[in-house]
Amino acid sequence: MGSVGPMERYVLVVDDDRTVSDVVRRYLEQDGYRVRLSFDGADALVAAGEQPPDLVVLDLMMPGLDGIEVCRRLRRRLPELPVVMLTALGDEADRVAGLEVGADDYVTKPFSPRELVLRIRSVLRRTARDDRGPAGVLRDGDLTVDAGRRVAERGGEPLALTVREFDLLAFLLANPGRAWSRAELLDRVWGWRFGDQSTVTVHVRRLREKIEDRPAQPCRIVTVWGVGYRYEPLESR
Repeated sequence: MGSVGPMERYVLVVDDDRTVSDVVRRYLEQDGYRVRLSFDGADALVAAGEQPPDLVVLDLMMPGLDGIEVCRRLRRRLPELPVVMLTALGDEADRVAGLEVGADDYVTKPFSPRELVLRIRSVLRRTARDDRGPAGVLRDGDLTVDAGRRVAERGGEPLALTVREFDLLAFLLANPGRAWSRAELLDRVWGWRFGDQSTVTVHVRRLREKIEDRPAQPCRIVTVWGVGYRYEPLESR
């Protein structure tokens, strides 16, 4: 798989607002993506089952099966599938809820279609071989992160990580012992100079649940009060 290019990537857009869906489709197609539209959650799950997309754009608020439940079910089936959530402006609780079930990124409505395309491009670029972040294989005790293959294991068992969870873990593991603020992590891992820093908080919490023996008392990704987070390798203890 190379860099993102014309017709290489298939994006599933899920939104019950047909006007919004059509605008998003047109902008994505102009940027070289192949697009399928779904207007409800049930149809989106069928579409993803028929042909797994490279990324899903998913509206949070839909009648019937909402975006949270759709994301939860997609994650069970396709744990590494990138998901960009569309959320209402200013509704932090909804954004956090989307991140909690595994969304990699979000864009708030009303949004610029161009901004959405750039966010999609950013997420997909992280899965391309030419933009992996830290190179090689990173190890810490029973934890192994192969940045080239984008595979993470703990105790020899694969970890089901989202795109952003993998990026965050690889970055922290490659830069141990230093305290990083949430703003710095947002910049270095997400590529955002501005944004909701709760995104980082949620991803750290999800990572702890997957790599810590006691997530409520973490010893690998530790909180540095008043600053942010630091990765503590096992051998440093």
